[in-house]
Amino acid sequence: MMDILAVLIALAFLIFFAFRGVSLIILAPLAALIAALLSGTMPLLGAYTQIFMRGTGEFIISFFPLFLLGAIFGKLMDDSGSAKAIAETVSAKLGAERSIISVVLCCAVLTYGGVSAFVVAFAIYPIAAALFRAADIPKRLIPGALALGAFTFTMSALPGTPAIQNAIPMPFFGTTAFAAPGLGIIAGIIMFVLGSAWLSRRAATARAAGEGYGQHEDSLPKRDVAMRERAQDKGFDLNELPEAPVEKADLPSFPVAVMPVVVVILANFAFIQLLVPMMDTTFLAEPQFGATTIESVRGVWAVIVGLSLAIVLLIACNWRRLADLRESIDKGTDASVLPIFNTASLVGFGAVAAALPAFDLLSEAVLSVGAGNPLISLAAGVTVLSAITGSASGGMTIALENLGQIYVTMAEAAGVSMDAMHRVAALASGALDSLPHNGAVITLLAVCKLTHRESYFDVFMVSVVGQMIALIVLIVLASVFGAF
Repeated sequence: MMDILAVLIALAFLIFFAFRGVSLIILAPLAALIAALLSGTMPLLGAYTQIFMRGTGEFIISFFPLFLLGAIFGKLMDDSGSAKAIAETVSAKLGAERSIISVVLCCAVLTYGGVSAFVVAFAIYPIAAALFRAADIPKRLIPGALALGAFTFTMSALPGTPAIQNAIPMPFFGTTAFAAPGLGIIAGIIMFVLGSAWLSRRAATARAAGEGYGQHEDSLPKRDVAMRERAQDKGFDLNELPEAPVEKADLPSFPVAVMPVVVVILANFAFIQLLVPMMDTTFLAEPQFGATTIESVRGVWAVIVGLSLAIVLLIACNWRRLADLRESIDKGTDASVLPIFNTASLVGFGAVAAALPAFDLLSEAVLSVGAGNPLISLAAGVTVLSAITGSASGGMTIALENLGQIYVTMAEAAGVSMDAMHRVAALASGALDSLPHNGAVITLLAVCKLTHRESYFDVFMVSVVGQMIALIVLIVLASVFGAF
């Protein structure tokens, strides 16, 4: 009982101070030490160096290339004007009367191509503000639209997405980023339709009540010290913002702008389907290469290759538009450090919590959910831990590192496809992570200069309720029809 109380107190400490902008890199180890101290079951220094740091380091070792390449790609998309070109083209085609759908699709195109959700929030916000103001839609709905496009179906459902949430299950289940494509597309459509319908209904209700856009400052958030600290603590570097807006005359055409996004997806798919079967990967069985198999690494390799090729293409097509290529790459590189260390620190906290006796009780409770259905049990475990950490990637990593092999055994015994397990894990990671203490939510509201009171309800509806409904449908379909 004391172990459970220790974890809850440590979690409350983490949420309380994270909500107030304290860096997760500081908070996570402190919360881990508080849990270890209150439980009285392990030495503090041992818990810190041998458990917390080991968990943190293993996550960085596994996924740093994806964070690094994704941040560089996002920075180059921003500096070249490609992100703005895509956003303006989509919004111009759909018109002001479809402002909500325009904003959602702009975010979706960019995040599906590998641009960080944080970068997308900063890049699309000014366009969203202009569209919503022209259509006289309340500004308080902008965070919901941005969250729907950047934090939901392109993050965890659509096949091939290079999002880290879609990459983490691959080494555990031996799958690829295209696992269960049919199930993922169906889940993505559900999230898109429900979220768009909700926001459209809210806009119609506001219009009927005579509520317009409102009186707000529509410029980008000022790059003052307080704003910089809050955003950096949540895993985003404000240096990723361009110093001055890119002139429209300098923007690439839409085909040129969207080509790198398409390349990320196509190269990812081609590497897995065409190149991997042709490669001699027997060397992976050697101890110096981790004594692993191609199934455990091919997914991560594919995303690395896809992003690398897209970066090269992006530079080649926008050489003239990139005023200082070295600076863009340097800032993109710098911007990758905080997100991965924030997430890795949460994984380290989870590793300490998992080492406490209380975690065995939680594991037994989670594994017993679903009456032997591994899909339900997996969804429960990932969802609970993502909610506790306030991080989709952090919660999923903790769940799979500690219970992954058990889930694999359960799935094999029940005849459940690993592709279905992958897609359920990815979707479950985002089903309950967007609680008020989630770093992405806090940063999103800060970008829009709105409060939780004004906008969080809509963020919750589109990124939690909608995704939870999609997850339930996904589990039902996978249980009845298997992976497809």
